[in-house]
Amino acid sequence: MIAVMTGAETEDDIPFGERKTVTDFCYLLDKSKQLFNGLRDLPQYGHKQWQSYFGRTFDVYTKLWKFQQQHRPELVVKKLRYYARYIVVCLLLNKMDLVKVLVKELSEEIEDYTQRFNTEDQLEWNLVLQEVASFVEADPVVLLDENSSVTVISYRLQEGCVPPLEQGMVVGQLVLADALIIGNSNSQVKFSELTIDMFRMLQALEREPANIAIQTSKQGILEPSEKPAKRENPHKYLLYKPTFSQLFTFLSASFKELPANSVLLVYLSAAGVYPSVNSEYEGPFDFGGVLTNSNRDIVNGEVIQKRNQSHKEMHCLHPGDLLPFTRKPLFIIVDSTNSNAYKNFTNMFGQPLVCLLSPKVYPKSVQDQSQRGSLFTLFLYSPLLAFFSVCGLSSVRGKLWQSTQEFLHKVDRDIGQMITRSQTIDQAFLQFFGDEFLRLLLIRFVFCSATLRLHKVFREAQSFPESYPELPKQDTVENSILQKHILKMATLLDVQNMFWDNSVEAY
Repeated sequence: MIAVMTGAETEDDIPFGERKTVTDFCYLLDKSKQLFNGLRDLPQYGHKQWQSYFGRTFDVYTKLWKFQQQHRPELVVKKLRYYARYIVVCLLLNKMDLVKVLVKELSEEIEDYTQRFNTEDQLEWNLVLQEVASFVEADPVVLLDENSSVTVISYRLQEGCVPPLEQGMVVGQLVLADALIIGNSNSQVKFSELTIDMFRMLQALEREPANIAIQTSKQGILEPSEKPAKRENPHKYLLYKPTFSQLFTFLSASFKELPANSVLLVYLSAAGVYPSVNSEYEGPFDFGGVLTNSNRDIVNGEVIQKRNQSHKEMHCLHPGDLLPFTRKPLFIIVDSTNSNAYKNFTNMFGQPLVCLLSPKVYPKSVQDQSQRGSLFTLFLYSPLLAFFSVCGLSSVRGKLWQSTQEFLHKVDRDIGQMITRSQTIDQAFLQFFGDEFLRLLLIRFVFCSATLRLHKVFREAQSFPESYPELPKQDTVENSILQKHILKMATLLDVQNMFWDNSVEAY
């Protein structure tokens, strides 16, 4: 121990505030070690002989803590970082109520930090606070209870929300094992390395944890037969702005470790890259694709390309780049302005392959909300939330939400039957239909496409989702029964004037 001694004074006689900075810290640290070592030698019973040691120990601890707070701002920074990481964990676990509490506490800690220390990172921490606040408030519609308070609900896969398969229906037995969730959007709300679209797709591929507090008449612990069965979620890779090499590395690793009879899902949320070279032969590398991380300039989320460019974009993920991975079942979701590049896919190995593709363009009123996430991904995450949003509703009462949700369950069941009963649908869709996650994504995709086709604001063909292979429209997205369901939902919400209220011929 290093100490500064003056005259006949002992260490204990030196006032706390008069010690040298380093010397005082070392003294307090050593003193606390001595006291804690003394506590270890005390008997494990009794309490009177402990009191004096406790008092001295925590007095030193309190002084040490005050010393750290006053002389070491990096310790406060560590605390702020802890809050930020804790918030990320709570977001991934969908603990939104806890997130809101932590955001409030983080705001108070940042304010205290900036007032006590003259630091250069004040703007950075304020930006962190702003990002997480925007992330929490990103949902376009809020659910209100009877007291007009905001209610937080989960949009994960819940028991009973997936339409069951019809008895005797033959579908594939594939299981979704791995998912790559890739976000490369500059304009979206994000926190840490998680965009709002990445977060929503992550939640769409998670099951709501089963309630282990099962009511039982027996006392004590549950018997093994009574314990809920463990349900596995697909393994996920979250890649924020990966380079092409990073993306390809993760794809290769996931492909290599994919178990038998399993599916790899690839979700791409990125700006579009358009073809710049006219070629007589149009192959899987001639339609452009989506952007991976690069140093190119980006304006409003779109890539700036030179018209006289004579080579293909090296940072583009083309459909052809994914061809090697079609040797195993592959399920692709592309949310991009050039999503239809993946409509020109080629299934070279005969394995199940499906691509769900977002609209290329949105009406101006929808584009204005793109910072809070894509409408297409919102439909895959929560079709009811997206339906409210596209109808211009910003809040809804709990009872109306519940009644509309119950009606949507019926709609989902009917869509499932439309898919499985179609005589002309590509068998790839049925191969994936046995997995609950993929079944729900396919049903929500059909609901999204049918809703936008009926909505009066969506007039261009480029504003409708597409797929590879193409779905039989009359059996699915333009089915008259489904259209009646959508109009009934609009009537329940009193927004039927926003939809074409006649048959298919009306539009």
